[in-house]
This record gives sequence, structure tokens and C-alpha cells, in this order.
Amino acid sequence: MSTKADIRTVALVTGASRGIGRAISLRLAESHDLVIVGRDEAKLSDTADSCTAAGASVQTIPVDVQDGLATAKALTGMHVDVLVNNAGVAVLKPFLDMTAEEWNRQVNVNVNALYHVTRAVLPGMVQRGRGHVCIIGSTAGRNTFVGGSCYSGTKHFVMGFAESLMLEVRDAGVGVSVITPGSVATELFPEGTNTAWMLEPENIADAVAFAVTAPPHMLVHRLEVRPLSPKRPRDSF
Repeated sequence: MSTKADIRTVALVTGASRGIGRAISLRLAESHDLVIVGRDEAKLSDTADSCTAAGASVQTIPVDVQDGLATAKALTGMHVDVLVNNAGVAVLKPFLDMTAEEWNRQVNVNVNALYHVTRAVLPGMVQRGRGHVCIIGSTAGRNTFVGGSCYSGTKHFVMGFAESLMLEVRDAGVGVSVITPGSVATELFPEGTNTAWMLEPENIADAVAFAVTAPPHMLVHRLEVRPLSPKRPRDSF
């Protein structure tokens, strides 16, 4: 007979086919069953195989979270205990060099998809009186840089959205966290960039796991994770 300790909670991770999303999925597979979402069905399947090997039951949902109707159809009513809004894109270039398509894609993925995904599964959390929404932000959400007019703007939105949502749903037993990484060695950076000093995706996955497994009465709302020094490669420690 199963006991409460045997029951694995369900985590949904967006952008799970690669990079930080894949690392988060693998980390949470140790303690959660998973619903993993992404556009690349083949890479999503590869992530699922690795998570299954780690002990999780995995459901894959190939959907573009920019598409509100498709996302609502795929996710509405699904039982989710932990939501990790990880999907994100960046086009780092001066404003006058940025196309409307590049601008809109960043807003659609980094901002609008937060509504589509969270709106689909949050009502169930509130109804059950428990749950956790974790959003991957960025230190660009509290600073600015040349070439970040859109990307930094979307990450500033994440910070405001996360805190407002936290205040709205905490009395219903739902926590909201935002993880704000510094530079992470992913495909975000152009080929040839020195990433040897940067954080690794697994570091962000550990931060997510820390936030979503905190005691029920404790909320880790904002967690900033940085490389120690851009002058020291990771393997020098």
C-alpha cells in the first residue's frame, strides 16, 4: 500500500528540450513526476528519456507557448503541483538594429507565455490550496546594458509580475519564486564567447530545486545566482 511519502508531486517545466530547462527537468526528476513542454519534439523526447532513467514518470507536450490557444488546450485543467516557467529567448542588439519580429518574439515568449502557461494551471493550485510557481528571470531584470532594450525590459516585467502574483496567491497556499541568474553557459551567447567562467545550467536547476522544496511555511521569493568572478574559470576552484 502506498503512503504519502511514496506520492511524487508533479512538476511542469517549459522550454525543457535544452539548456536550463533540460537541466531543471533532470534535477526535479529525482523527486517529481514531470510534464515537460517545448517546441522541439525530438529534443523533448530525449529529455524525457533521461528523466525517466532518473526515476520520473514523464509526459511530453510539444507546444509553442507563444500560442495562447494551443497552450490553453494542452494545459488547462492539468494537475500540476510545481510550475517552472523557464522558456525564454534573447536577441541582444541595439534597438535600431532590431526587427519587429525579433522584438515581438521576445515579448511573446518572455512575457505573454507567462500568462498563457500560468493561467492554464494556476486555478487548480488555488483550488487545492497548494502549489508553487517558479519563474526563471535574470539579473537583467534589475539592471540594463547596451543591446538589452527588449530583453532587459521583459526581465524587468518578470520581476514585477512575480511579486504581484505572489501577493495575490500566497493566502491560498501557493508560492511564487523568481530565480535570477547571472551569465549562464548556454546557446544564448554567440559562438566563440568565453563561457568558461559562467554558471552552468545545473547550477540554476539546483536553485530551482532549493526554492520549490522549501518548507511549506517558508517562501524563497527571489533568489539571485551569479558566477563568482568573470576572471576565474570554473575549473580553477
